[in-house]
Amino acid sequence: MSIPSRVEYQTNPSQYKHWKLDFNGPVATLKADFDENAGLRPGYKLKLNSYDLGVDIELNDAVSRIRFEHPEVRTVVLTSAKEKVFCSGANIFMLGVSSHAWKVNFCKFTNETRNGLEDSSSHSGLKFLAAVNGACAGGGYELALACNEIILVDDRSSAVSLPEVPLLGVLPGTGGLTRMTDKRHVRHDLADLFCTSVEGVRGEKAVAWRLVDAIAKPAVFAQKVQERALALAAKSDRPADARGVTLIPLQRTLEADALRYPSVTVEIDRAKRTATFTVMGPRGAQPTDIAGIEAAGAAWYPLAMARELEDAILQMRTNETGIGTWLIRTEGDASAVLAMDATLLAHQNHWLVRETIGLLRRTLSRLDVSSRSLFALIEAGSCFAGTLLELALACDRSYHLALPDDAARAPRITVTETNFGLYPMVTGQSRLGRRFYDEPPALDAVRSKVGQALDADAAFALGLVTSSPDDIDWADEVRIAVEERVSMSPDALTGLEANLRFNGPENMFTRIFGRLTAWQNWIFQRPNAVGEKGALKVYGKGEKVAFDWNRV
Repeated sequence: MSIPSRVEYQTNPSQYKHWKLDFNGPVATLKADFDENAGLRPGYKLKLNSYDLGVDIELNDAVSRIRFEHPEVRTVVLTSAKEKVFCSGANIFMLGVSSHAWKVNFCKFTNETRNGLEDSSSHSGLKFLAAVNGACAGGGYELALACNEIILVDDRSSAVSLPEVPLLGVLPGTGGLTRMTDKRHVRHDLADLFCTSVEGVRGEKAVAWRLVDAIAKPAVFAQKVQERALALAAKSDRPADARGVTLIPLQRTLEADALRYPSVTVEIDRAKRTATFTVMGPRGAQPTDIAGIEAAGAAWYPLAMARELEDAILQMRTNETGIGTWLIRTEGDASAVLAMDATLLAHQNHWLVRETIGLLRRTLSRLDVSSRSLFALIEAGSCFAGTLLELALACDRSYHLALPDDAARAPRITVTETNFGLYPMVTGQSRLGRRFYDEPPALDAVRSKVGQALDADAAFALGLVTSSPDDIDWADEVRIAVEERVSMSPDALTGLEANLRFNGPENMFTRIFGRLTAWQNWIFQRPNAVGEKGALKVYGKGEKVAFDWNRV
C-alpha cells in the first residue's frame, strides 16, 4: 500500500475515534469502540473491533496521558464497548493491502505499545486488567496478554484465540507466542493446540490452560472486574492526591526536509539518504526541587525533550523509510545536563520524576529497535553527558573529534551514575553493560571516571567511542564512513544491527523483538501469505488458499 500522506502520532482524547476513556478514582477504563469507517488508510473497514496503526496511536496516547495527567490512577481496565466482541485483532484486509515495510512498522509500534504496558507495571506501579467481555482473537488476545491479569466473561460463546497460523498463514505479530510461554507458562503442547485452532478456548478450560486468570458469569462480570481492579490498585504506590501534568501539544514545525522542535531538530539530506538528529541540552535556569518541577509541568526539560525525541523517532521511522542512516548530535552545556541528571537521581522516587525517567527509558528503547544505522558525532559544542550520553551509547558507532591543539574547544563526554542502569535496554542491561559484556574490569575502569569530562583520547582508551580522528582527518573519515554505510543493503544492515545491538541475555522482550519479529518478517514475504492465492490475500473473499507445501 502506498503512503500518500504523513502519519501523525500526536493526538488527544478529543480527537479519539476508537477509544473511550473514563476515570473513577484509582481505576481508569479504556473501552475499545473502534470506528470501522475511520481506518488510517482507505481500502478496509475496522469491523469487529479490528485495529490498524491509528487505533494503536490512540492507545499509546491514552496510556501516556494516564501516566502523567492522572497520577491517582493505579489500575487501567481494558475492555470493549461493543456487544459480544472484545477485539478481533489486527485488521486482516489492512494487512492484505499493505506494503511489507508498512506491516513491519505497524507490528513494531504495536509491540512497543504493549511492552509499554508491562514497563509501566514493572517500574511505575500502573497495573493493567483485561476485562475480556466478548470474542478475543489474534492481536486482541495479545493486547490482553500484555496486561497483568485477564478476566474472561463466561457466556458460553466468548473465547480467546490466536488463529493466525490456520487462518492466515502467518504468526501472531505482537508477542502472543512468547507471552504465552515466557509470561503465562502455558504448556508448550497446549500452546501448540491453541495456536493451530480457529475456534479458540473458553470457560474453565481457558483458566486450566493458563490462558486467562479467571472467568465470571455475565451477571457478575462487572463486579468481579471492579474487585480485581481495586485489588491490583492496592498494590500500587502511585499517589492518590497528586496533581497531574497536562501533556500539552508539542511545539513542532514540519518542513519538507526537516522536523523542528524546541529541543530536537531532524534535518534530512535526501541525496545522501541521511538524517541528522540534533538534541539540544537544557537551557536557562532549571528546577532542582519538586515544587519547581511540578510548576514547570510538561515544559520541564527532560519531559519535553523525551516527548519531542519520541515523536521525531516515530515520524522518521514511518514517514521516511528511505532515510536509512541517522547521525546523532547534541548541542549545549554539559554541566547543565549533569545538573539535570543530579535532579533526576535525587528525586527518582517522586511519581512525576519516575514517569519522566520511564518516558526517557522507553524513548531510548525506541531508538535501539529502530531499523536504522545510528552514528554518533561528538563534535565541538556537544553535550554527550549522562542521560544524553545514552544517545551515543545506543549508536552502532561513535566518532569523537580530537582537538589536540585546542583544549578549550575539544569536545568531551561525561559518564554519570545514570549510565549504569537508570535507562536499561529491553535486555535489562545498561548500554554500558551491553557494550562491555558486563565485564567488571572494563566497567570498573569507566566507573572510576564518573563525573570527569573525557576528551577523545581518554574516551577512546576506555572503549567508549569507536574512533577519535583529529581535525585534519575528521571530515574525510566521517564522510567515508557514512557513504560506505549508505551504500550497503538496508536488509542486511537491519539484520546486522539488530544482532549486534542485542548481544546480552535473552528475555521475553528480546525474544519478541528478535526471534518472533525476524520470523514474522520472513513469513510476511512468503507467497503462502502474500502471493496471489496467499492466505492474507484471499481472506474474506470466499476463495481457497493455495499453499506451496514445500518446507523451506
